[in-house]
Amino acid sequence: MTTQHSPPPRPIQEAPSTAPAPDPNSLIAILHAIGAGAAADGQPWPERHLLRSRQMAMSDADCAATGQRIVQEILLAAERTRQNGEPEQYVGDRVMEGLVMADMALTAFIHERMRPKD
Repeated sequence: MTTQHSPPPRPIQEAPSTAPAPDPNSLIAILHAIGAGAAADGQPWPERHLLRSRQMAMSDADCAATGQRIVQEILLAAERTRQNGEPEQYVGDRVMEGLVMADMALTAFIHERMRPKD
């Protein structure tokens, strides 16, 4: 039987609240979980033998890789629309350039987070 080395991430609260518990699938709850080191699937990084800072870096890279895939899917859909769709459906060159720049920024971030610190 394996035991967790650390408790699951949860938001820090200043004082106990009498309000009902927030929905764990709400935007705010998910953002808190991501900020606490949840991977792209909402769970902490599964490798427990890593240092906590490395677990956070891997979770960050995992989330960024998921975001990168979404940006690439949008970029591909926009390019297919440009090639095959009606002209009024095309998002425009500035949006296409912005999507490429977002993809490049995510790639750089993923690369930085994946590299071990010296």
